[in-house]
Amino acid sequence: MAAATTTILRPLRQGAAWAGKRLWSEAGGVRRGWWWQVQVQVFGKLTLFRRGLALSTASYLGYEAFSLISHSAVVHASVKVEEIIEQADYLYGSGETKKLYQLLIEHKASEDAEILWRLARASRDLAQLSTTSAEEKKKLVYEALEYAKKALEKNESSFAVHKWYAICTSDVGDYEGIKIKIANAYVIKEHFQKAIELNPNDATSVHLMGVWCYSFAEMPWYQSKIAAMLFATPPSSTYEEALRYFHKAEEADPNFYSKNLLLLGKTYLKLNNKKIALLWLTKARDYPAHTEEDKQVQREAVELLNSL
Repeated sequence: MAAATTTILRPLRQGAAWAGKRLWSEAGGVRRGWWWQVQVQVFGKLTLFRRGLALSTASYLGYEAFSLISHSAVVHASVKVEEIIEQADYLYGSGETKKLYQLLIEHKASEDAEILWRLARASRDLAQLSTTSAEEKKKLVYEALEYAKKALEKNESSFAVHKWYAICTSDVGDYEGIKIKIANAYVIKEHFQKAIELNPNDATSVHLMGVWCYSFAEMPWYQSKIAAMLFATPPSSTYEEALRYFHKAEEADPNFYSKNLLLLGKTYLKLNNKKIALLWLTKARDYPAHTEEDKQVQREAVELLNSL
């Protein structure tokens, strides 16, 4: 019993010198005893704690540095986006269609909906230029729709995104045939209405809803037959409904768009009110022509006025 006790207690009685030799011999590959287990458990945990503390501190500092860099990158990216948008809006307001497209096409891989819908608009506007070839126009029209789609995926709460998605969808219909164009009618209407819901004061969205109504009010009989084949309840509208939208657009932003003035005149002609039609057609004729579309509107207004 005494021998057993001595065997068990001996390591404890031999002190630190023995412990050091024991650890040294274990490090050299000698068989590990129970004291090694104790040392590893106690001193190892301390070492691991210190090492963990050091790693934790380094990790924290690294995380802080990463956070600062990330935040800086986000802020920088945000500032850059704002700068691009500011430049784009300036060029758009100046009627610099080609320069605007060249600016925005450099950012076609952007994930920002505000840049993407502006690129969709710029692509469409470039397609509308008289100097753009038919082949290039078609390419730009389809590209515009892709940018608008991507913008919609990124932000469904933007009225401008819905507006330009509807416009670009309508444009593509010109190349897809009458069936597709009519089939897209409800989609187009839905997105114009969504744009108005999100921003009732956007005169352009209200105007475009009026254009939709005007188009279906004057739909030829053969197109009406196709629509009846495609839908149980085909899309339809009236000149009165179109007129309400055109007037609402003027109320939201008077004289904002030459074509709204022209369509007010044309709609009143359809309703056989030549006196009021004359008023709006005169306004369309006298509207300052800043774009090619304005010039086209002026020419059409003059022709209609001459016919009266």
